[in-house]
Amino acid sequence: MAHHLSSPAADRARYDHATAHLDAPLAIVDLAAFDANADDLVRRAAGKPIRVASKSVRSRALLERVLAREGFAGLMSFTLAESIWLARAGFEDVLLAYPSTDRAGFAELTADPKLAAGVTVLLDDPAQLDLVEAARGGREEVRVCLEMDTALQLLGGRVRVGARRSPLRTPQDLRAFAELVQNRPGFRVVGLMAYEGHIAGVGDRIAGRPLRSRMIQLMQAKARAELAERRSAVVRALRQVADLEFVNGGGTGSVESTAAEAAVTEVAAGSGLLQPRLFDNYRSFQGRPAALFAQPVVRRPGVGVVTVLGGGYPASGAAGPDRPPVPYLPRGLRYDPQEGAGEVQTPLLGSPADDLLIGDRVWFRHAKAGELCERFAELQLIEGDRVVQTVPTYRGEGQTFL
Repeated sequence: MAHHLSSPAADRARYDHATAHLDAPLAIVDLAAFDANADDLVRRAAGKPIRVASKSVRSRALLERVLAREGFAGLMSFTLAESIWLARAGFEDVLLAYPSTDRAGFAELTADPKLAAGVTVLLDDPAQLDLVEAARGGREEVRVCLEMDTALQLLGGRVRVGARRSPLRTPQDLRAFAELVQNRPGFRVVGLMAYEGHIAGVGDRIAGRPLRSRMIQLMQAKARAELAERRSAVVRALRQVADLEFVNGGGTGSVESTAAEAAVTEVAAGSGLLQPRLFDNYRSFQGRPAALFAQPVVRRPGVGVVTVLGGGYPASGAAGPDRPPVPYLPRGLRYDPQEGAGEVQTPLLGSPADDLLIGDRVWFRHAKAGELCERFAELQLIEGDRVVQTVPTYRGEGQTFL
C-alpha cells in the first residue's frame, strides 16, 4: 500500500484548513487513512477475524467505526473496569487481555448475566482464580481465557527474547491450569491468548541499521517457527479438556504470520489502525499515519528555530530515543538535543522554522497509538479538508482506567 495518497505538504494543508477554526493543541484522526489501514489489516489477516485492541484506540466512536467493517469482530480490553464499561455500552464480545485484581469489578461481573456473557477474563495463576472467586457478587459463570508465554528461549533458557507475561509455557502447564479452572464451579475455559510481542511489536526494518535489522529478522524467523509448533501443541492439549471458542494471537506487526497458523482462530490488532511512529519499521506492511496532534507556535527565538507549546508526551516502555513524539509536518523539523520534547514548551530546529509564524501549527506523531488519547479529551475526525465530527476519547468521557 502506498504510504501516502497525497504529499506531506498537501496533507499539512488539508489538516491546517480543516482545523483553522479550532485552537491548538488539538488531536485529529484522518478517516481516509484510518479506513485504508483497516482494509490493509483485513487483507493481511487473510480471512481470519481481527479482534481490535482497545488500548490502541481509546475512543468508542472509532471502535464502533472499525467493528462495523467486515473482517473485524470483538474487542481486546486492558482493564476490567474498561471491559464492563464497554459491555454496558453495547459491545458484545470483550476479551480482557490482562489479569485484574479489581474485586468490585468481579463482583459486578458475576452478578449480571449480560456482563458475564459478554466479557471474558484472563487468568494464568491459581491465586488469580481464588481472588475472583472470593470477590463473587453473584452466581453467573465466569468465562476464562488462559494466556501462554510466547517468549523465545535459547541456550537452555539462559537467554530469553520476549515479554515477561504468563508463567504458563508448555502444553502440560496450560492443560494442568485449564483442568484446575474447569474443576472450579462457576468457571469455564473458553479461549487461549498468546501475544508474541517480540514479533508483533518489534520492527524488522530499522532505517540506517541494516545489521540490527538483519539480526531482528533472524530472531523473529526462529521465534515464529518455535512458537507455531508450541502454540499448536498447547491448543491440542487444551482441546482435550476445554471447548475453546477462540485462539487469539498476534498483533499489528505479525498479522500475516499469526493468521497463517492453523491453530489460531483470530488475530489481534489495534495500532495498525492509527500507524504511530513505532510501527514504521516493518517489512511486511506500510500504514498511513492516521492520528496526529498539533501544537501551536508560540515563540520565534531566532533563525532556524521556533518554540511550540508543550508536546512532551512520551510513550510508555523502556526510555529511549524512540519514545517521544516526532515533529511530522512541516517536514524537516527536529528537537533541540539539549531540551527534547518539553512539558510546557518545545523548541524545534530546522530551516522550515523560518516559514512558521506565531499561531501556526506543527503536527506531531505519537510513538504509540492509544496513549495519545490520554492527553486529549476530543478527537477531530477529518475527511478531506473538513472536520466531519468531534468525538470524545476515553478521557473525554471521564474514563481513565488506570
